[in-house]
Amino acid sequence: MLFNKPIHELTFEDVVAFCKRGIPENKQLDYKYMLPKNHEKFAKTIASFANAMGGTIIVGVQDDKNDKPAPPFLGIAYHEKVRNSIEDIIQTHIDPIVFVDVNICLNKRKDRMFVVIDIPQSNLTPHLVGKLKRAYVRTGQSSRPEIIVHPDKLPWLLDHRQKSERLRHILYDKAESHFENYLKTCAVSTAGESISTLSCIPMYPQEPLTDYKQIPALVTACATRAPYGVMANPDYPLKPVQDGVAVISNTRGIYKMTEFNAYGLVMNKQVISQDEIVNGHVSQTLHVEKICQNCILFFRTARKFLEKISFGGPLQFKFKLSNARGKRALLHAKQATVLEDYLHLERNWFLTDLQGDLPTLLENLLHEAAWSLGLQVPMEQIHVLIEQYNREINL
Repeated sequence: MLFNKPIHELTFEDVVAFCKRGIPENKQLDYKYMLPKNHEKFAKTIASFANAMGGTIIVGVQDDKNDKPAPPFLGIAYHEKVRNSIEDIIQTHIDPIVFVDVNICLNKRKDRMFVVIDIPQSNLTPHLVGKLKRAYVRTGQSSRPEIIVHPDKLPWLLDHRQKSERLRHILYDKAESHFENYLKTCAVSTAGESISTLSCIPMYPQEPLTDYKQIPALVTACATRAPYGVMANPDYPLKPVQDGVAVISNTRGIYKMTEFNAYGLVMNKQVISQDEIVNGHVSQTLHVEKICQNCILFFRTARKFLEKISFGGPLQFKFKLSNARGKRALLHAKQATVLEDYLHLERNWFLTDLQGDLPTLLENLLHEAAWSLGLQVPMEQIHVLIEQYNREINL
């Protein structure tokens, strides 16, 4: 993701404006003046992105000796079958095939175009190219933008993914420990309380996607406000942590933390259960409405952050709820006593999924959460709830 909008919304003018920024080719960006006649070579570029960090190819842009886009930025003559040609190249020369997003950006006269191809980081590596079944990875070096991974080195590519998975677990565990350490410094005990954890992180993190010093400004730009709450409130002091920052607050005794990491991790942790008087007795209650509000605020915030740091690869999302057993789950007039000790829901999505139909993704996630808490509610009720809270954000 190099643009601050979904690829399918890009216009001819957006691409011209991007080219004027003069960003050189790199690990995640490649310029092509024309669709190459050597189809296998073009397939090599696509596969090398998928095997590494993912990336974007812009067809219709010539680069200079410094690998920067060279004006004039006029695109290429419009050809209605270019999308089919790209799909044919992928299906013919890459195994397993790579799934890409293609946008044809037409000028106002509709006679010239840029072709923007977004290649996500793949979880099906290695992608092999040509009859010789060679694997390539993107390097970002001008002299050798792609390098071949010889057959006897293919285990290295698989091991590279395994190292990324280990790094993902390390980043996740460290972020979780920051909240626990904060509570300890405040001498606060959450024994018996239910803690909600919402997180998203690149499936295969490899290197920082932004400078950690830029994250405070990103937090300010990504914070999401609604009448019912704020996610990553920039009005609170930011706590520096390794490779990122944490926004920590204690409002009316509700402790919460939202952490942003240079590798692309966003995590929100907060105490979600609350004491209420029911029939003259104190009952710890889990409000599904509150869980819904937190999910909407979190996913909107995470979406903004991922757009800002230009990451478009596969993402792992988790929703966890600890110490749930025995709590009262409540949604409007419906209530139930929770039988589960904890909840753990996981999804693998792309940023384009969040940009495309976030309400539907949330409906499925929240309906499963309500069901797991013992509440048999119709999907339509969750749908109405999400629509209401989304409208309140847009006011």
